[in-house]
Amino acid sequence: MAPSKTTSTVLVSQRHQDDLAFSKSFHGHTWDEAHHQDTFVSKLIKKDREFQPELVDNYLKNWKHEDPIQETAEEKEARQNAYRVVTNSFYDLATDFYEYAWGTSFHFCRFYPREPFQQAIARHEHLLAANMGIQPHFKVLDIGCGVGGPAREIGHFTGAHITGLNNNDYQINRARRYAIAAGLQDRSEFIKGDFMHMPVDDNTFDACYAIEATVHASTLEGVYGEAYRVLKSGGVFGCYEWLMTDKYDPTNPEHLRIVRGIELGNGITRLVTAKECLQALATVGFKVEKVTDLAENEDKVQWYSPLQGSMQASAAFWDYVTFLRTTTTGRATTTYLLRTLETLGLVAPGSAKVSGILQTAADSLVEAAVLGIFTPMYLFVARKPE
Repeated sequence: MAPSKTTSTVLVSQRHQDDLAFSKSFHGHTWDEAHHQDTFVSKLIKKDREFQPELVDNYLKNWKHEDPIQETAEEKEARQNAYRVVTNSFYDLATDFYEYAWGTSFHFCRFYPREPFQQAIARHEHLLAANMGIQPHFKVLDIGCGVGGPAREIGHFTGAHITGLNNNDYQINRARRYAIAAGLQDRSEFIKGDFMHMPVDDNTFDACYAIEATVHASTLEGVYGEAYRVLKSGGVFGCYEWLMTDKYDPTNPEHLRIVRGIELGNGITRLVTAKECLQALATVGFKVEKVTDLAENEDKVQWYSPLQGSMQASAAFWDYVTFLRTTTTGRATTTYLLRTLETLGLVAPGSAKVSGILQTAADSLVEAAVLGIFTPMYLFVARKPE
């Protein structure tokens, strides 16, 4: 017998309480407002030294074989079903690294020549909002909002009210503090919830968007179906999706190795193809109005250039600082530094291993991009019929 709605609500509430208690314990004083803007190393110093190595090891156990060909269908399905824990664990481990190396908008973008990095990031967010036609009177849902970088930028750009949905308590706490600092506390809110089971009433929002977030869903039909449910009739759904392109060959061992690196290095339980994405939209009832792969272009500076070690995208002093951190040498230096600090007992064990996981992600993303088998910016705009 399936649990009643009341029972399910109680279970979810208890799980949320447990998540919050763990997050506060794991992240330590970083939760406090006085420590919100601590340095990267200072944040790592405050991590729980018992929980972190256990969290890292448990996360890695979701991929039981180094060779993806050896993985059984049952093991793949078990990892997909564990999407919530996999994603939550990944962002507990990776959020501080992301902010240190990239900023508060956890996504890629295209680059114009001599365009500052943060300007390019903001333009990518503006492009999505413009294609969706977000208006100042709209109520908008950001699905998988991270620490709220895109929500703040799109809020400023459109004047709309933005609700950020996130299942990670640490990120929600940071998003709320950033919103206050940006003066957006009255035009934004951040709520905890699983985007496969959104804690939102039907027909609530005029628009919803996701920026490189729904890739963490166990199935796209599940998260797209929830987006459809919470939208009003005629509402619009815009997304930048992580997908495998038509060049991807699931029988090619090299392709499988690269995909494994992307998944493990980014907290993804299963990457799917562009065809599967469009089929999922149609299955749940959306009418697709626009679709384009923004990674297919003749740009001199490609979206993956910062990971590749290229300084071509640097147009301002802080761009050089950012890209030095994201190059192969910069990432290796971070890992070496953390390994040294671990040896000295200054940061929690497992910090260097997390850095190594993110190095795997970056290297695999570059390999996939060069081969043309992956895109992080498959743009679609779809609408819920009137």
